[in-house]
Amino acid sequence: MKKAFSSMLCIAFVLCFLTTAAFAAEKREKFGTDKRTPVAKKIDFKTSTETIRWKMVMPWDKGILFYDIAAHFCDSVRLASAGRLDIKPFSAGELVPAMQSLDAVSQGAAQVGHDWPGYWKGKNEAFNAFASVPFGLDAEGYNIWLYERGGLELMQELYGKFNLFALPGGQCGQEMGLFSSKRATKMEDFKGMRVRTVGWYMDILNNLGASVTPLPAGEIYLALERGVIDAAEFSTPAMNVPLGFDEITKYVIQPGVHQPGIQCALFFNKDAYDKLPQDLKWIVDIAAKETQLWSYNWSNSLNPEAIRLFKKKVEFVKMDTETMIEFRKVTKTYLDEIKAKFPDAKKALESQEAFIQDYAEWREIRGGVTPWPYETYVGGKTME
Repeated sequence: MKKAFSSMLCIAFVLCFLTTAAFAAEKREKFGTDKRTPVAKKIDFKTSTETIRWKMVMPWDKGILFYDIAAHFCDSVRLASAGRLDIKPFSAGELVPAMQSLDAVSQGAAQVGHDWPGYWKGKNEAFNAFASVPFGLDAEGYNIWLYERGGLELMQELYGKFNLFALPGGQCGQEMGLFSSKRATKMEDFKGMRVRTVGWYMDILNNLGASVTPLPAGEIYLALERGVIDAAEFSTPAMNVPLGFDEITKYVIQPGVHQPGIQCALFFNKDAYDKLPQDLKWIVDIAAKETQLWSYNWSNSLNPEAIRLFKKKVEFVKMDTETMIEFRKVTKTYLDEIKAKFPDAKKALESQEAFIQDYAEWREIRGGVTPWPYETYVGGKTME
């Protein structure tokens, strides 16, 4: 009797749920759609049989994890296409000098490139917006903005000016702050400091009275060791381990306000990309998205051990709240000047700012469930 009664209750619950769902469906249309669904249902192309071999160039040495991210994309394409599209990665200097990667692909000397877009600041200021913006988008923000809020279209428009087709190609999350021989937590501490950084942060620090130089990765260690510079940043904790900055500095000045989210890109010679069979274009697209996902997970899974390693030799110090607020104000003034001078940068930045504003309410409402260890959370630290 009890089993029969339980069965009747279950049936009643299911019927109630279905009735409620049907009623809700009558009141409201479906919320959100996958724009790719109609395309996926109408396949009008066949599997290609041609074997295509491409070359990839980049600004990365093999010892830097960015190289592994680029190579991961090549591997994904090779696996998904069963070798029909075989992309061979070449590290910096193997085919072309590091900072000539974009030109090489644009001109057809190689078919694919991998980058941190901010390296091409001298060609167009807007490239910085697709790399990282001080106090700007974090990893979550970049992914949503690029894939759902028009960022990808703006990226492709910019790279298109250079005969290139572009896709997001690696998101590594927030960078570390500055490895430094000098302790700095207040605004005045940065005046006169000799720093290695790149992109818009370089200009911002110069405006604050620092002396900044954009040294390539391979020259940073020696410059720090010889006292040519006082401080330097390069990337995430995991990316920094092979570079050994902790051996010759005393502090790490946190947080990495200059790069809340490191965004990389894949760029293709447009003529070569246009000739690809349709099935291989989809493989390239999906492999790029897979690389975007994997790179974040891989890099951040390595970061905790990197931090523990660094703490054996350097002290982590944090800028005080007033200093970060002042940094934020100086950054806004600088970016407003960039927008006034460079239309492409203005378009990208205003699109990002609109997304940040729109997303702020959800960030606020969801706050307070940061997954700290139990003892940390019950001790009163609920926010990140």
